[in-house]
Amino acid sequence: MDTLIRNAHVLTMDDQNNEYDRADILITGQKIAALGRDLEVIPSNSRREIDGTGKLVMPGLVNGHVHSPGNFMKGALDNLPLEIFMLHEVPPLSGDTDGFNLSYLRTLLGAVEMLKLGITSVHDDAYYVPVPTQEAIDGVMKAYVDCGIRAVATLDQPNVVEYDKYPHLRDLLPEPIRQEMATAPIMDSAELLNCYQYLIDRWHQSGDGRVRAGVSISAPQRVTTDYFEALVDLSRKLDIPLNVHLLESKLQRVLGNVKYGKSLVKYVHDLGLLDERMMVIHAIWLDDQDVDHLAGAGCSVAHNPVCNLKLGSGVMTWRRLRDRGINICLGSDEACSDDTANMWFVGKTAGLVHSIDEIDYYQWPKAREILLALTRGGARAMRMDAHVGMLAPGYQADLIMLDLNTLAFTPLNDLHRQLVYCENGSSVVMTMVAGEIVVENGRLLTLDEEALKAEVRNLMPALNAKMQKNAEAARRLEPYYREMYLRCARQDVGLYRRIVTI
Repeated sequence: MDTLIRNAHVLTMDDQNNEYDRADILITGQKIAALGRDLEVIPSNSRREIDGTGKLVMPGLVNGHVHSPGNFMKGALDNLPLEIFMLHEVPPLSGDTDGFNLSYLRTLLGAVEMLKLGITSVHDDAYYVPVPTQEAIDGVMKAYVDCGIRAVATLDQPNVVEYDKYPHLRDLLPEPIRQEMATAPIMDSAELLNCYQYLIDRWHQSGDGRVRAGVSISAPQRVTTDYFEALVDLSRKLDIPLNVHLLESKLQRVLGNVKYGKSLVKYVHDLGLLDERMMVIHAIWLDDQDVDHLAGAGCSVAHNPVCNLKLGSGVMTWRRLRDRGINICLGSDEACSDDTANMWFVGKTAGLVHSIDEIDYYQWPKAREILLALTRGGARAMRMDAHVGMLAPGYQADLIMLDLNTLAFTPLNDLHRQLVYCENGSSVVMTMVAGEIVVENGRLLTLDEEALKAEVRNLMPALNAKMQKNAEAARRLEPYYREMYLRCARQDVGLYRRIVTI
């Protein structure tokens, strides 16, 4: 059904920063057909008309980086450094694979939370422990098709032995554990490329084009060079994004120096693999040359400020990247490293944390910059900026409506600032994706939310037992990872991205 929204306050997020205190929006099919004051529209019985008086309509938010397999782990872990945290998140010695039902329900749960918060698009760097299966891939992708969200999903899958991903770890581990890691399940490049072929053939451009495939190497130190090169070729052939975690932690800065004799960014640059399709995730421990390489290649950066704080990874240098013209999007990362998918909180954190990164307050992020990162920045990183991220005729009708008669906007002094610093998602009264209303007045319209939550609760006893088993394995490995972490933390790399140094 087509939709006509009348008399709403409209924030377009377009290049001219157009904002209307009162305007109409005509949605025909999946797209915005017209936008402006007092639109003259031929009456139609097949069109729904919505009174937008006292409401704000703006582009839906984009979650620029998430790992959906962590969706059942919200609140499950203490704050831990990345390298210790990953022992629980992606247990290196686990042999259990996930089936369709688990992957489907887990992905749905996160997608439902996002839609109800006004997040219309998600960039999912989905990992599979220990290896991907067609059933698990189907579960992730079908969840996105069924719930109505717009999504790009990848296979974030390393293909090197665990101890080769880190500096010093091989020497720190006892021989029996090294042997366990050497024989843990792993796919070679050809097997993983077959998984990608399945993902693309079966799911790319599904859900009437809403759900697409991307590619991911996870991180350059976690994959073989031939696999990295093959995924770059696939990204270029299909014009789809390529995800890569780069310099998330100080340990990764040390790793580049130890393993490659250069930063990980320079390593990828020297391979000739940086380009405008690449979304660099975290990008905290960059030096000036790294920034030059990313800017020169036209890469995007996914900034995950809440996750970075929870894992103690450090503070990304926002202004330095923006001054070089690097596109920044914002992400919640996974539910165990942010504990929600609330992009309003992510935006507020991004607006605040950089006041301790930069002395010159003229350089601190402004509210409009944060809103751009939450909308158009995420769309560009997903290779969809010609279709979503702003409100304009011809763009996909991915939009949200917020009630301005809430405490967040009372009194209304500055819309941009209050969206970033006052709103928490509770004012969202409607979410539309591709012209379809998927959430209205707090109710999900695409599936039975209560039944979903009941199914998840029924799964949790078995999953809690599995998480306990993983925790025991993590405790066995942690002394060696802790020694590696502390050794790298004490090393001078010539950069400071934390308040406290060792």
